[in-house]
Amino acid sequence: MRPFVIFMLITVFPLRLISAQELDVPFYVTEPEVVDGMLDMAGVGPGDYLIDLGSGDGRIVIAAAKRGAVGHGVDLDPQRNIEANRNAREAGVADRVVFLEQDLFETDFSRATVVTMFLLRSVNLRLKPDLLSRLRPGTRVLSHTFDMGDWEPDLRKVIGIRPVYLWVIPARVDGVWEWTSDDASFSMTIKQRFQHIDVSIHAGEQQLKVESSELKGERITLIASDSNSGARYLFSGKAEEDQITGFIQSRHNGSPAVNSFSAKRLR
Repeated sequence: MRPFVIFMLITVFPLRLISAQELDVPFYVTEPEVVDGMLDMAGVGPGDYLIDLGSGDGRIVIAAAKRGAVGHGVDLDPQRNIEANRNAREAGVADRVVFLEQDLFETDFSRATVVTMFLLRSVNLRLKPDLLSRLRPGTRVLSHTFDMGDWEPDLRKVIGIRPVYLWVIPARVDGVWEWTSDDASFSMTIKQRFQHIDVSIHAGEQQLKVESSELKGERITLIASDSNSGARYLFSGKAEEDQITGFIQSRHNGSPAVNSFSAKRLR
């Protein structure tokens, strides 16, 4: 009689058992100092929405919530999510976090300002195109231990014995841009590979010498000079879709000037 009762219970209330083979990544614990170090690297705080892909026992999301952020974790293992929700209640942050039983490849993380991961390198590489195309420029992406191949990190630190990588999602700025500022016409061509940019710029017919160029999220900064006139320029702007708006600080014959500019992408 007893085996029959057990059979009936399993039939009426089926349990979903997940084998290690079904999971994209086995569960490994992230050390507390690494959790804190990752959040420090990204400057996580109030106003952030953090999503942890493969959240395990929830410790990264919970630690972010203690800093004033909100967010959620996703994990295919229901037992891990039960544990994460219990840990959130015990930490007093259950109203700021949620844990979902979900495939990380089917997760909508477009709202995130911070994405954290402790996955395998092969999984990182599968996720890379979606991270670059779906996250907003300026979103911070952190990975414990594993990198993203040819997408170089903006910052790499060793915490304890493990490397941690930080990327900032770059705006797409490749193309040809034109604008007029203080009655001077400018044209600029940008070739882009992730956050690295190669820039050529003209003021009228004169090609300027680009001394430095940097793209950090949606912010672009250039320093250029005119070898003929001796003029130097600092371009600082914000890229949004097909427009870059900002300011040009220039100096010519010792006279400084500041003018606004709005560049349009032609192609």
